[in-house]
Amino acid sequence: MANIDIQKRIEKLKEEINYHNYLYHVLDNPTISDEAYDDLFKELRKLEAKYPELKTDDSPTQKVGGKVSDNFKKVKHQKKMLSLNDVKTKEDFVDWETRVKKLIKENKLKINDNSEYYCEYKYDGLSMSLIYENGKLVLGATRGDGEVGEDVTNNVKTIRTVPLKIANDDQLKESLRKNKIEYLFSEIKKTMNKRIEVRGEVIIEKKEFEKINKSQQAKGLMMYANPRNLAAGSIRQLNPNVTRERKLIFISHNLVTDFGQNKHSEAHYILEALGFKTYNEANKICFGLKDIFAFYDRVLANRNNLDFEIDGIVVQVNDLDVFESLGSIGKGPRAGIAFKFPPMEGVTKVLDIKLQVGRTGVLTPVAFLSPIVIGGAKVTRSTLHNKEEIKRLDLKIGDSVVVTRSGDVIPKVLKVLTGLRLGSEKEFKIPQKCPLCGSNIVEDESGILIRCPNKKCPGRNEGYLNHFVSRQAFDIKGLGSKILKKLIDECLITDVADLFDLEEGDLKVLERFGEKSSQNIINSIERAKNININKFIFALGILNIGKESAEIIADRLLQVGDIKTPNDLLKSAKKLTQQDFDDLPDFGEKMAEGVFEYFNNKSIEKLFAKLDKTGVKILTNKKIVNQKLKNKTFLFTGELKSMSRLEAQAKVKERSGVVKESVTKDLDYLVVGNEPGSKLEKARKLNIRIIEEPEFLKLIK
Repeated sequence: MANIDIQKRIEKLKEEINYHNYLYHVLDNPTISDEAYDDLFKELRKLEAKYPELKTDDSPTQKVGGKVSDNFKKVKHQKKMLSLNDVKTKEDFVDWETRVKKLIKENKLKINDNSEYYCEYKYDGLSMSLIYENGKLVLGATRGDGEVGEDVTNNVKTIRTVPLKIANDDQLKESLRKNKIEYLFSEIKKTMNKRIEVRGEVIIEKKEFEKINKSQQAKGLMMYANPRNLAAGSIRQLNPNVTRERKLIFISHNLVTDFGQNKHSEAHYILEALGFKTYNEANKICFGLKDIFAFYDRVLANRNNLDFEIDGIVVQVNDLDVFESLGSIGKGPRAGIAFKFPPMEGVTKVLDIKLQVGRTGVLTPVAFLSPIVIGGAKVTRSTLHNKEEIKRLDLKIGDSVVVTRSGDVIPKVLKVLTGLRLGSEKEFKIPQKCPLCGSNIVEDESGILIRCPNKKCPGRNEGYLNHFVSRQAFDIKGLGSKILKKLIDECLITDVADLFDLEEGDLKVLERFGEKSSQNIINSIERAKNININKFIFALGILNIGKESAEIIADRLLQVGDIKTPNDLLKSAKKLTQQDFDDLPDFGEKMAEGVFEYFNNKSIEKLFAKLDKTGVKILTNKKIVNQKLKNKTFLFTGELKSMSRLEAQAKVKERSGVVKESVTKDLDYLVVGNEPGSKLEKARKLNIRIIEEPEFLKLIK
């Protein structure tokens, strides 16, 4: 028997799912991703399976689609339009395939090859049914709730890939012959003048989606969440002219009418012969799991190169008699499945919030999450950045949250599902003292960041070491946070320079360290001794200096002197004033002050001297393509179309030119892009030569 909390959770899940169904199917305005919705749906289905006494007829798990809009005439489907159940891992797919084979055996179904499946793209669009009578289009209807849809015929007729009339005999014969099913011609011809039903997806290409969203943004209108949302909104416009402008595409993937086809693959060939867009060339008949997984992996690797969005593949038993005989379960057929790509979003719970001490002493709140797999990686925590972020999200310990992996790497809490709260959630309160050293916490000037002022706080040293060995810095493989902590605890390292003095014997004595793992880490440390100047500066962990800022500093230091070692770099840096750093592009006063103070700190001299002794070498990779721009000075203002400002500056330096940071009398060229700043007016007053991007491109050609 379910307890009260379980009953409350199920009711809250129903309310939340129904709300998102309404936003998605009726208003075409989703506020969470399909992946996050799937997680909510999956949780509800699991709870109902465990506590069947709590399953009700009005549960979202008992429905196929959404509510039918009152703006369109209702249409009853002669054959129910099912959606597909889905799996998200290869393990779950194996379970599905095992169940299908078991059902085929139990039902004593005759099948020539029970390992033959038809695999195709799973389009992220709006399901559509097209009805033809006497070869002419008479009805276009949405799926709706699966049984009743919306009559959107006038809008469907504006889609260029929807034939208003079925293909002629010659075209039909030729296409059937090409796919070796010409024996079906007479049956197709006989049925052509009867009722024909074709099903598929209405989609919109990525470039059209971006174009429309840019237009919406320029007009100050609401932007569309994703291409599927835009396609759905476009097909349900009351004015067909709006639909026509959206350049929608209809891709057919199912033939309801019986033309004598025995396999789903044959249905695809018939659809192509009738004049429908199918993408048959991308689909594949697969035999067994190995073949299916190879198809899945290939499509996943290529998905970003497609002109449209797909979120997985569809796999179904190719034999149509077997497919129909196995029937359906819930909202989808038993013999077909949507094999989805690894989700980039998901729903999970916040188990706790703790403060993490960073390399600069900043205390960052971190959400500890109930484990969830996103993008193929297990996620157990997510940074919350600062106390203002917690306030903005209205986040509490115990909340259900939508989590994504920002840039496919960093986990991020996107949204709190406040509708799922049960009342037991707790607010997170910022403590008064550092959790690691007990020092009183201080706020920065903005009142947003909080910091531990103790420079000897163990958290600061650990944070700095983790940053120093990270992939974007020295990239020392094998040195994770746990190993670094162990090295600190055993007093094997006190600063980053000590890493380069480690020997295999130092690591082998540590618990759980074998000879091979120790040697691998030592080899990785040795390789890291030769490092690019940009990465070296980034690795130093200077406050407010990221990768791009490090590149700018590197370029400036290389103008001062030849750099091959850490000491060379420090000597170049000491020749520059705070104003020199302030003049760097996109540098503010505080950034310049921080960099200047860092390089002029006496303790840094000792660190750089130690790094020199360990054999760290700095690689500058200074490329000189030619001497075309030798001694010519350039300054950039405004945004270039063909490249970033940093790339343009690099092009000048590669050709022996000099990049200036301000307008002076000796400036040769001011390169002007979109929305130039005050530099343009100053250059005009000094009669500096002003060129636009096309002329600059000719100079560097």
